[in-house]
Amino acid sequence: MKVAYARTELEPAERVVAIGTFDGVHRGHRATIEAAISADLRSTVVTFDPHPRRVLGYDVELISTLERRIELIGELGPDELLVLEFTPELSRLEPEQFVRELLEPLGTRLVVASQDFRFGKGRRGDSELLRRLGLEVRLVADVEGVSSSRVRELLHSGDVRAAAALLGRPPEVEGPVVFGDQRGGTLGFPTANIAVEPGLLVPRHGIYAGAALGHRVAASIGVNPHYGGRERRIEAFLLDFEGDLYGKRLRLELWRRLRDERAFGSEQELLRRIARDVEEARAAERPE
Repeated sequence: MKVAYARTELEPAERVVAIGTFDGVHRGHRATIEAAISADLRSTVVTFDPHPRRVLGYDVELISTLERRIELIGELGPDELLVLEFTPELSRLEPEQFVRELLEPLGTRLVVASQDFRFGKGRRGDSELLRRLGLEVRLVADVEGVSSSRVRELLHSGDVRAAAALLGRPPEVEGPVVFGDQRGGTLGFPTANIAVEPGLLVPRHGIYAGAALGHRVAASIGVNPHYGGRERRIEAFLLDFEGDLYGKRLRLELWRRLRDERAFGSEQELLRRIARDVEEARAAERPE
């Protein structure tokens, strides 16, 4: 898949274009992109960064980084991905200008989008306008119950298994491994501390079973109340792993929420609970 950041980086061709923000690349997004790939034209996915709602002044937590979004879209197999910077100027384009300045220069013949697709200033553009302007349109039926908003709700509640059913894969947190308190090593459970990008959604605080780098993981998301912590940390203990992860990017799949974080009456009680968490992580099954 060729990745471009300006339409001038793409060679002239007749194209089928799938257009959307595609945050999280959930099952509904995948259905739209796969419909474009199945058409008998060069398949081009158009997505935006930053998220349009942020540019328009709304707060939105992202399910995945742009880097991960690109990887997930690439796994589906379109010919091209065009990542457009979403600017205030772009948001003010009238729908007809959007078609004239973006879609027509791409050689767009067919637009594939979700049924609620809107574009242009005030979201006034729709599929009927595209047809009036001479483009073929294929609307893809929504996958029932699947939306980025619903995925965010489930992650905020800690229901990572239900979120996985909408995503078609386990939810993830990712970022570089940074130095923490290094307390886990003294307890016999050395952890990798993951620093996520600002604006990325982090699931509800708690203890999770998951996986990273091919190893089962027992992970803590929260403030570590046993030691009176105040700052949120994401700490992952990779079972049966040996090596140095500092400075490396770590992607952590979350398979199941095991329990709330809490303070314990003693260090020994804490260690017994961690050992139990580790065994539950070892036995956890990956959601699909």
